[in-house]
Amino acid sequence: MISMHKSTALCGIDGYIVDVETDISNGLPGFDIVGLPDAAVKESKERIRAAIKNSGLTFPSKRITVNLAPADIKKEGAHFDLPIALGILAASDQMDLKIGQDAVFLGELSLNGDLRRVNGVLPMVISAYQKGIKTIFLPIENANEAAVVKGVEVFGVKNLCEILEHFISKKIINPTIVDIDELLKDTEKEKYDFAEVKGQLYVKRALEVAAAGGHNVLMIGPPGSGKTMIAKRIPSILPDLTFEESLEVTKIHSIAGNLSSNSPLISERPFRHPHHTISSVGLSGGGANPRPGEISLSHNGVLFMDELPEFRRDALEAMRQPLEDGEITITRSGGTATYPSNVMLVASMNPCPCGYYGDKVRECSCSQSQIMKYMGKISGPLLDRIDLHIEVPSVKYDELETKEKGESSEEIKKRVDRARKIQTERYKGLGIFANSQLTPELMSKYCVLGEEANALLKQAFEALGMSARAHNRILKVARTIADLAGSENIEAEHIAETIQYRALDKKFFN
Repeated sequence: MISMHKSTALCGIDGYIVDVETDISNGLPGFDIVGLPDAAVKESKERIRAAIKNSGLTFPSKRITVNLAPADIKKEGAHFDLPIALGILAASDQMDLKIGQDAVFLGELSLNGDLRRVNGVLPMVISAYQKGIKTIFLPIENANEAAVVKGVEVFGVKNLCEILEHFISKKIINPTIVDIDELLKDTEKEKYDFAEVKGQLYVKRALEVAAAGGHNVLMIGPPGSGKTMIAKRIPSILPDLTFEESLEVTKIHSIAGNLSSNSPLISERPFRHPHHTISSVGLSGGGANPRPGEISLSHNGVLFMDELPEFRRDALEAMRQPLEDGEITITRSGGTATYPSNVMLVASMNPCPCGYYGDKVRECSCSQSQIMKYMGKISGPLLDRIDLHIEVPSVKYDELETKEKGESSEEIKKRVDRARKIQTERYKGLGIFANSQLTPELMSKYCVLGEEANALLKQAFEALGMSARAHNRILKVARTIADLAGSENIEAEHIAETIQYRALDKKFFN
């Protein structure tokens, strides 16, 4: 007898429907799973056998064949346990064959029949909904995460017996309902505020520009000048996540297994701070079965890379393409996956190995060759992809001792929100949301320069030996500065301010 149930699997951040076909026939007892299962799926045979027996049910002593269709795509994960177990029970006449054929089943079984939490539930539920399936049965710990998808009826199940009792109407499971507005409210995490930063007005202004346009930033300064402290406060001035952005971020973190049952929806922009010993795979993603890296886990948020030259060269170079394209495609023998990587890169570094090259107080002890070698760790192509290069000087004693608080993050965020609102309206229907995402075609329409501004940019381009990419990024940043000023046109003063944020090309890197 053959039974049919549905489950889902992942390919990158997208899911697809998997038909779980179960056949039980006479012959020597055996249990085979076909359809390109990975090791976790193959090992499910023993988990399912024990779970069915320990739930007081009968495991048939016949030949069992389970097919996971489509059979030409590799299946991975333990979430196929539940649909396979239900398929065996249905094919052995222990439950009605027609029950649950219009639903999707997900869940890992423990040996006593309990259902355990699985990763990647949100993108799998979204894919099921897009295919017209609106009923999902999964572990109770994943119920809140799945219930954020509107229009889907989610049933959180504790164990195998509970789902069988639900089907025979002996004990009905109530669907899980969550309040999306409540989930999107600010959490009780520690809040960092720019009011706590002493001095550094020039740096704060540059980061306001970066936040308003979603631009990448490199901060260069001596040890103790406040680079890390400032970077940690950048999320406090970024626009709030929309529900659509929140879903995108949550899908990635769901696949990575970073969600908890208490926080099923990520409501704040990610801030990732990887250590400089991270590998290229850890940063960009990969593995035998491709998984998202730090650059994808920072999607719609901030990727902070402290001590940039200390990162491995291959790890830094692997970032060039995703920073440019906003996504990264990983190809391995186990398959190909594409993950989004629309991040705001914030990097910091010292100007030399000792940290005091160019400092007005402390003398640098490094030789010229040491400085050149240190700076040479950052390639020109990667530097070109960073829009603003900011020099962060040491803080003076008078600035540290002042009792006067600086401008708060809330006040800065209001200006950033106004500039982002202008961009949202300007690019409505174009598939982009910030100036940093402008394509060359759109730049020719929205970044037109007057005669004076064009002459100033030409002079800077030739004096600093800029590349075509650097030229385009100057235009994007100038467009953001104009938006902050409420100006429809890019004026010479906006170009002049932007050029200040590229002057380090000349001072440190040439």
